[in-house]
Amino acid sequence: MSDKYKIFDGDEVYFVTFTITDWIDVLADDKYKMIIIDSVRYCQTNKGLLVYGYCIMPNHVHMIIQASHQFTLSEVLRDLKKFTANTIIKKLTDDNSVEASETLKKFYEAGKHLTRIKNYKVWKDGNRAKLIYTNKFLWEKLNYIHKNPVEKGLCIEPWDYLFSSATNYTDKKSLLDVVCLPVPFKTY
Repeated sequence: MSDKYKIFDGDEVYFVTFTITDWIDVLADDKYKMIIIDSVRYCQTNKGLLVYGYCIMPNHVHMIIQASHQFTLSEVLRDLKKFTANTIIKKLTDDNSVEASETLKKFYEAGKHLTRIKNYKVWKDGNRAKLIYTNKFLWEKLNYIHKNPVEKGLCIEPWDYLFSSATNYTDKKSLLDVVCLPVPFKTY
């Protein structure tokens, strides 16, 4: 197995991306994005997760994160993905719309042949994790995260996208508390 995207559990900072199965746009609806926000907030409070940057896109999540000494980053991400998957499925099940039924069907199809999956597979396996090894790399990834919604046509300016830490770095209303890094230069 390649170590290219492996998380080596220590106190390092990582740029992590995790993706919805088959790139389904379930997170396009804000109520599903809020499941991610609430779960990250829980992990910050109860598992010592440090968040330096994040962006929740319609079908994937980017974060720059670090684990405290309570839990490993792998454990935190495992629990976050498990909880959010279960909550997303519950919300889709409670929703009687055709769109919700179609999404559930896709998640069921993705998981039906996997013995470790009970019913539905919401998240792709693994986390695309890259160790942050320099300040330059850190700022490249933070800028990438913040510009992602602009490049996908979800907003005009990065700080206009509510589900991103760009709001934190510009003193706008934010949904999550993040550890803001001192800005060494103009980031946008």
